[in-house]
Amino acid sequence: MKKKSTAFFVLSVIVIAALAYIGAFGLNLGTDYKIKSLGESINKGLDLQGGVSVVEQVTDKNVSNETMNRTVELLNLRVNKMGVSETNVVKYGKDKIRVEVPGNYSEDQVLSTIGKTGKLTFVGPDNKVILTGDDVKSASPGYDQTNKPVINLALTASGTKKFSDATAKFMGQKITIAMDGETITDPTVDTIIADGNAQISGETTIDDAKQKADIINAGALPVTLKPVEVQQISATLGADALPLSVKAGLIGISIVLVLMLIWFRRPGLMADIALVLYIVLVLMVFSGLGVALSLASIAGFLLTVGMAVDANVLAFARIKEELKAGKSIKTATNSGFKNALSSIVDSNINTIIAGVVLYFLGSGEVKGFALTLVIGVLVSLFTALFVTKHLLNWAINMGLINKPEHFGVKGVDKC
Repeated sequence: MKKKSTAFFVLSVIVIAALAYIGAFGLNLGTDYKIKSLGESINKGLDLQGGVSVVEQVTDKNVSNETMNRTVELLNLRVNKMGVSETNVVKYGKDKIRVEVPGNYSEDQVLSTIGKTGKLTFVGPDNKVILTGDDVKSASPGYDQTNKPVINLALTASGTKKFSDATAKFMGQKITIAMDGETITDPTVDTIIADGNAQISGETTIDDAKQKADIINAGALPVTLKPVEVQQISATLGADALPLSVKAGLIGISIVLVLMLIWFRRPGLMADIALVLYIVLVLMVFSGLGVALSLASIAGFLLTVGMAVDANVLAFARIKEELKAGKSIKTATNSGFKNALSSIVDSNINTIIAGVVLYFLGSGEVKGFALTLVIGVLVSLFTALFVTKHLLNWAINMGLINKPEHFGVKGVDKC
């Protein structure tokens, strides 16, 4: 048992240390491949790298929520053509849309891109336009007879005639559907469509079908947008804010690590190792999900660091109570984590619920804060309830922790 626990403990520490090193500094694997550091791979938001923020107002009256959603999808498509993957396009109030484009772009570039009239085209293999947005009544997601996701198209009378002729002419060939010249989908014609009701297959999920249907509808149902707020955010703000935020975070985390060691002794070291893993895992999730880190997101992340420590504090406090009651180290450890479980889960579930509500009801930086908060809490549950517990049990089996004094409990002689 001792040898096995020692092997697991040492291997875990080595893996965590390696992940922390690669996350902090990256890793060169020859001349052709490099693992980027987490600082390089995580996207930065508007307030950290600068860019342009625009609020557009819909001037049309009685615009439905569905049409607003379609307009958001269309604007997303347009601004992403600028080569910016971290754009943020969201509804802002009832009749406004906020567009945030990080990077070195001018106000004129962004406004001209947003203000273009959406042009939906159906283009044949001969590069001639078959239909435009005016020929489309509606598009909607659905399922075919084999339960695979499709896009259902309904065409106008003029569109029906044009499409019937085109499908007869281009049987077995592709017809490209594009918005502002960018391909949305390019299905192959497998039958003549003479009734104006077409079905586009080939979508992998119903969400993909819905997104593309929304873009097609947005081209057919454009709204008039008027910029009411345009703001150029200097990258110098991020140049100052990011290093200061990182410095503040490192100082705060270092203080937490030291206090855990002082207050809980050797078990505190186990919690510190788990906390290092927690930080690395959260930042890896941010990188993997493409989260754009903003000042609000950093605040949410640092808040979850405190919550991750709080879970360990609750568990260790319970263990100390069990030790004072005269239980052995192993029994007290298992009972302590078990008794603290409900308190840890309840507090974190409440935070997750609050974060989810903020995410769906908020916008912009509020969404960023909520997203990092929820991700951090979920990861902290894993590291506190699984990683810390196993590290602690292995340390006990190794003999590294074998006295109540190692938990800061004096006057009790149990092992």
